[in-house]
Amino acid sequence: MENRNRRQFLKKSIIGLTGAAMVPGTLTSYASVSASKSTVANLPARVLGKTGIRTPLISFGTSGALDTGFIRSAYEAGIKMFFSATYYGEGKNEQIVGAGLKGLPRDSFIVGTAVPPDGFDNRTGTFPNGFDPDAYIKKAEGSLSRFNLDYVDFVLFPFAGKRETVLNEGVLKAMGQLKKQGKTRFIGIASHSDMEEALTAATDSKVYDVAMISYNYKTRNIYSLNSAVARAAEAGIGVVAMKTTAGVYNEKSGVQYNSDAILKWALQNENISSIVSGMSSLEQLQKNIQMIKNLKLSEQELKDLNLAGIESGHGLYCQQCRQCIPQCPNHLDIPTIMRSYMYAYGYRNAEQAWHTLADIDLSRNPCGNCETCKVNCLSSFDVKNKIMDIARLKDVPEDFIKT
Repeated sequence: MENRNRRQFLKKSIIGLTGAAMVPGTLTSYASVSASKSTVANLPARVLGKTGIRTPLISFGTSGALDTGFIRSAYEAGIKMFFSATYYGEGKNEQIVGAGLKGLPRDSFIVGTAVPPDGFDNRTGTFPNGFDPDAYIKKAEGSLSRFNLDYVDFVLFPFAGKRETVLNEGVLKAMGQLKKQGKTRFIGIASHSDMEEALTAATDSKVYDVAMISYNYKTRNIYSLNSAVARAAEAGIGVVAMKTTAGVYNEKSGVQYNSDAILKWALQNENISSIVSGMSSLEQLQKNIQMIKNLKLSEQELKDLNLAGIESGHGLYCQQCRQCIPQCPNHLDIPTIMRSYMYAYGYRNAEQAWHTLADIDLSRNPCGNCETCKVNCLSSFDVKNKIMDIARLKDVPEDFIKT
C-alpha cells in the first residue's frame, strides 16, 4: 500500500510539472464520437508527390496518443496518415498505433515512422562513428514488429539536416534495401533544422519520396525555404509540414494564440501536401478537421497571426538553429533540451519529454557553474531558466513517468 501511495504521489507531481493528466483512456472511452461505419470520411486532400497518395490536409503525429481508442477515433473521423517514431515512448507508441489500426483494410490508412540510427549525433546531424546499414535495417524491422504490420508506408530518417547525411552512401543503401525488400513502400527524411539544406539534398538525390520539415509562421528565411519546398515538390517529393503550431502559446502572458490561423498559414503553401498535428484530445481532433474545411484566412485570423508574430518572443518553439551550442561553455545539447521542454509544456507529454532528455548527457544541475547565461538565443529564450526547469525530470524515475 505504501509503494502504491508513493507511486500515485509521484504521478501527481509529474502532472503538476507538465499540467497534463497522465492516465490513459481505453478503446471504449472514445466510442461515443466514433463513426459507426468502417468507411473513412472524405476530407480535403492533396497528392503527396510522386507517391500518388491522396492524403487529407491534416495528418496525425501520434507522439501524444496514449491509447488505441484515440487512434481509431482519428481514423474514423477521416484521418488517413499516421506518423510515429521509434523514440516515442521507446517504441511503445508504435505498438499503440498498430493496435489502434488493427483489423482495418490495409489500403485504407498510411503509416510512417522515423528511425534514427544508433550513435547519430543530433547536435551536428552527422555520424561520429560511421553508419552501419545492416544495423539500421534491423532497427527498422523492429518497427514493423511493433506495428504488427508486414510493411510500413514510409520510413523516415530523422534529424537529417546536413547534406552529407542526407546523401550518405550507407543511408541511401539501407533505405534502398528496405524499399526493395518490401518493408517500406516509400522512403524519406525528417528535418527539424537546416530544412533548406536537407530539402535541396533530398531533391538532388533523386531517391527520396517524402520530406517532413519544420514549417510554421515563425520560420526564419521563409522565402528561401519556400523556394526549396517548391523545387522539391516539382521533383516529385511529397512535402509534409511538422511543428506547424509553433509559438501558439505565450509563456509570459499565458495567452494561447489562434491555432486555426497558425495552421491555415502553413496550408496556404500548396506545395505542402499535409501538416502533421500532434493531437492529444478529441477536441483538438475535431477542431483541426473543421479547420481544413475552410482554408481562407478571415480578417480576424489575419489580425491574430499578426499579434502572434509581434509577441513571439515568449513561445515554446525552438528554431533548432544550433547557434546556441558553441556559445554554451558546458557544450550542452540545448536544441534537444528545448525539444524536451516543448514536449512537456507544449504537448503536455511528460513521457516523451523524459525520453528525449534520457538520450543526452545532462546533469541535474546543468547550469550550476554559470551565474549568467552566455547563450544569446535568436528566439529570445531565457535558456538557463528553461534548462533548469526541465532538468527536474532527471529526478523522476522512468518507472513513474510511464503512462
